[in-house]
Amino acid sequence: MYDIAIVGAGPAGMTAAIYGARGGKKVIMIEKLSYGGQIINTPEVENYPGTNVVSGVELAMSMYDQASKLGAEIDFQEVTGVEKRGEGDFLIKTASGKEIGAKSVILSTGVKARPLGIEREEKLVGLGISYCATCDGAFFRGKDVVIMGGGNTALEDAEYMATIANKVYLVHRRDQFRGDEITVERLRKKENVELILNSLPAELLGDPRLSGIKIKNVETGEEREIECSAVFVAYGHIAQNQAFADITELDSAGFFASGEDCMTGTKGLYVAGDCREKNRRQLVTATSDGAVAAMNAIDYLNSL
Repeated sequence: MYDIAIVGAGPAGMTAAIYGARGGKKVIMIEKLSYGGQIINTPEVENYPGTNVVSGVELAMSMYDQASKLGAEIDFQEVTGVEKRGEGDFLIKTASGKEIGAKSVILSTGVKARPLGIEREEKLVGLGISYCATCDGAFFRGKDVVIMGGGNTALEDAEYMATIANKVYLVHRRDQFRGDEITVERLRKKENVELILNSLPAELLGDPRLSGIKIKNVETGEEREIECSAVFVAYGHIAQNQAFADITELDSAGFFASGEDCMTGTKGLYVAGDCREKNRRQLVTATSDGAVAAMNAIDYLNSL
């Protein structure tokens, strides 16, 4: 029986493990892939306080090493569900059939970025393809970039990149943007922003780094090549939370319904990181969630 079981070993989960272990609790992280989450796909991180510039892999290894040295354990298993059997008594079920008992649980399941869905996309991640303009945009200061998407995230990414990039192309598959019209109007007035509607991505250009993208007009079939140093995909995120829908509430998009306190309607169950409903999904907000969730879990355990 563990004091705190953490489902997911990304930045949020590993931070929760560090705080839980430092709080004197017996902690286990349960991860189906490798520790680090999406951050391991980032060649350079330069916006995490105190690290200057570090690779995502190095940062993940450092976090894991810190958690491990403090006594946190890790078990590489796919979690298929969590059952609450009583006060301070949870059962974590895994795909292998192994069951793990814990007095409290922190779900830090992360998200998957919704991809473009075209050839060579995965190969070019970190080499011109990015799913977070606010994370990686500074690497392309003074360059030409493309934003793919039509919601508020895409519009906000375009506004941000317009302040540092040479030229911003905002490409959307429909005939009008889904985001706020007031933001669209601000973008229309910017000389270095071009709005392109009714267009889908057709081909990624360049090898070994991205040098451009070919887009196709869905009405005319006409194709156009855009030279650029980066393509920021702002199609949204896919939550990975359905396995836990019977133990805590999900919002309409499948994210855990929880605020900044990382608490849920199930006593002793907490959520942390990109998996919960939130406006900003950043490395630093994920680690913040991990700390908050762990401290709340410790308070709960001390009250038992």
